[in-house]
Amino acid sequence: MYWIIFIGIAIASFIVSKMVESRFDKYSQTPISMTGREVAEQMLRDSGIDDVTVCCVKGKLTDHYNPMNKTLNLSESVYDCANIAAAAVAAHECGHAVQHARGYAFLKMRSAMVPAVSFSSKYVSWILLGGILLINVFPQLLLIGICLFAVTTLFSFVTLPVEIDASSRALAWLKNSGVSTFSNHQMAVKALRSAAYTYVVAALSSLATLMYYVMIYLGRRD
Repeated sequence: MYWIIFIGIAIASFIVSKMVESRFDKYSQTPISMTGREVAEQMLRDSGIDDVTVCCVKGKLTDHYNPMNKTLNLSESVYDCANIAAAAVAAHECGHAVQHARGYAFLKMRSAMVPAVSFSSKYVSWILLGGILLINVFPQLLLIGICLFAVTTLFSFVTLPVEIDASSRALAWLKNSGVSTFSNHQMAVKALRSAAYTYVVAALSSLATLMYYVMIYLGRRD
């Protein structure tokens, strides 16, 4: 039963990933007057944020906001490109900067969880493996692994409202500022919506994996 769920999630993850790339490539063909960098800088100014630096990073769709050093990092396919896809991505990352500046609760919660998640991610695979191998003599090890994995699962679900809210802020600003128009705004909506699906699939995958290990542990107790 669980293998069917895992296969289904893996297929969904692959489909969503390809959909994100496809929509980004498709909407990159629709030009606008501003580059991703200019969109980011303008949205930051309009939001009253003057302590965030917009940077260019290597890769495709590697865009992210770093609250530790207040840098908004745009990929090469976004930073200097003037199209609706680049604008949507840049505005989304600015949405995270606005969340940070406004003290958005879920972003604060996610940031507070980062040290625990980093620790868990480093050791959880080995602990779970050891827990399964030693389940008949030391079942507590698997329980420890389950607790650590639960931290990463919670992190995945806390990430969902953070990403959805950032997209909502981005789309509202794109529309109100006139960067997106009646003819291309739905492209920005679809681009960010497909990206949000990746986080939904990741959260469901993490939850399914967590439940799988819980069932192993409970099955041993029976």
